[in-house]
Amino acid sequence: MSLAIAFFRLRPEPPANQSMARQLQQTFPEYKVEVIDVARRIKQNRPLVALGLLAVLKTYGPRAFLKKSQLRRYFFRTPFIFRAIKLLAADYVKHGNYAFSFQMQSIFDASTPGLPHFVYTDHTHLANLDYPHFDRREMFAGAWIKLEKTIYHNATANFTRSSNISRSVIEQYACPADRVRLVYAGSNVQIKNAALDNNGYRNKNILFVGIDWQRKGGPVLVQAFERVRRIHADAHLTIVGCSPAVNVPNCHVVGPVPLETVEHYYRRASVFCLPTKVEPFGIVFVEAQNYGLPVVAARVGAVPDMVIDGETGYTVAPGDAEALAERLIDLLNDPTLCRAFGRAGAQLTAARYNWQRVGQRMRRVIVPALAKIPPPSRQVFGNVALTGV
Repeated sequence: MSLAIAFFRLRPEPPANQSMARQLQQTFPEYKVEVIDVARRIKQNRPLVALGLLAVLKTYGPRAFLKKSQLRRYFFRTPFIFRAIKLLAADYVKHGNYAFSFQMQSIFDASTPGLPHFVYTDHTHLANLDYPHFDRREMFAGAWIKLEKTIYHNATANFTRSSNISRSVIEQYACPADRVRLVYAGSNVQIKNAALDNNGYRNKNILFVGIDWQRKGGPVLVQAFERVRRIHADAHLTIVGCSPAVNVPNCHVVGPVPLETVEHYYRRASVFCLPTKVEPFGIVFVEAQNYGLPVVAARVGAVPDMVIDGETGYTVAPGDAEALAERLIDLLNDPTLCRAFGRAGAQLTAARYNWQRVGQRMRRVIVPALAKIPPPSRQVFGNVALTGV
């Protein structure tokens, strides 16, 4: 019987989940990739959903139910649902023949005893403590964080998308360094024509692409843009992905657009700017650099891996509108510098941030790991207890 890969993800979205599934299949053609959408399977079990909601109420109180988006986050951060997913994963793999299991993100633990298991994540919960604007009242329950630690310790290897998350897994969760590998990530937008239509970086169009206006630092960018216009009255700011109420001259709010149309806005920009407050892994930085755009961003999370200060763009302290404006002005003053930064950024992303290279990095870890681990004994499955609503 041929072997397969059990690929666990919470949902089909975001696009990286789909990109990784495709890349796993290309990287391991000798195995069939079976995709398991955890949230969908839980949703099909109404009694489990009801118990999960009860667990949210018990763990976080009524505040967790104030917003639907907030409830979705809390639902998957209780010890009860954590153990339920653990049991679900064990039940799934015992009915198949698998070379290894693989999971996207570190929200649940899909490992099962005896079967090699690999985690690919762009975030840890304790990494939030490194962000200056993080509200510690937003920390998840301590009991859940203890279980989160087991995700990394149960994995054969942990793959991360950025160096700050590698450090977090090692330092904040005490995971052995030899079981943590930085493999980065790829772009989810296929570039059909990278030629820019920005008048040689002279059209002074600053581009923002993001869904969460507040978290991505939109208000700070508007403050900075008002300063920019004192020097460059003909500068423009284009906002794509969200629809904030902004009443500033030369500011064009596009709103949400289909993923495949975003390239239109990249190609017509001279500078990309996203002064995000929190950034597990901002794929838009990679996409902007793929198009040869210089980037100005906040120095948080994974950003310093992607935006090399003084080489591919500039990074500033989070929330510093004055410094942000100064760097934007520097770039608008110098189209030649924009071109040089853009070229360096495109070279960086080509070498580091593409899914094929991510797959190659993973294979170099997974194949030797499989050679060291004997075939799993199916007798060990099914010993996960579902307790503690």
